[in-house]
Amino acid sequence: MTAKRLTLLALYLTIALILAIFEAQLPPPVPINGIKLGLANIVILSALYTFSKKEAFLILILRVIIVSFFAGQPMSFLYSLVGGILSFIVMCLCTKLLKPEQMWVTSVFGAVFHNLGQIVVAIIVTATPQIAYYMIILTASGIITGIFTGICAGLLLKRIKKIRA
Repeated sequence: MTAKRLTLLALYLTIALILAIFEAQLPPPVPINGIKLGLANIVILSALYTFSKKEAFLILILRVIIVSFFAGQPMSFLYSLVGGILSFIVMCLCTKLLKPEQMWVTSVFGAVFHNLGQIVVAIIVTATPQIAYYMIILTASGIITGIFTGICAGLLLKRIKKIRA
């Protein structure tokens, strides 16, 4: 790995961390628990189209570990890790099946499956299967936030390509 590539990976990780911390300081976009914009996913999605899957996964895992460590909430680590990994797997599949111009669709699938992963963890941790009903609300929010983050990631990639050209 070249120094330039390592620097770019570190830059992506730093931006993902900044966005995650920034979003944690914002008031919830709607008065419903569990709904966030997922700003850090803009970076993860962009990384999927910029780096190898392994490198993008490394950015995701490091972001989850670092943010959870500084947030001081051990349970958030489990929710973020499972949601992030499930989301990442689905987005990797989408990048193989969809065109880069359809990045917003990849983002929607990623957001919905991130929510699904977190619901599964909540059901296991609380032993309350009725939590699954909450997936209806989280699916709707995942579609909306997924479109937003997907469009943002697409705009980011266009800017990056202009800089590299």
